[in-house]
Amino acid sequence: MKRLSMLLVFIALAVVILWLAGCASLGVDVWERDILAKTEMQLDSDAVNHGLDDHIYFSKEGSSGGRGFGGGGCGCN
Repeated sequence: MKRLSMLLVFIALAVVILWLAGCASLGVDVWERDILAKTEMQLDSDAVNHGLDDHIYFSKEGSSGGRGFGGGGCGCN
């Protein structure tokens, strides 16, 4: 019985250590930012396609700017 309780304590401790180790790497490190800053890693890597999408969006919306946050051409937020 004592051996079983020690085994359960060891398993619980191993689970807690592994659970805490999963949160050890949060965010992007400084030396990894150069890889993520490349143009092929951007969401809109094609500038022509991005410009056409902006033109269509602003033509339909009736405004310019305001991309990336709430609100529209009507002035309501």
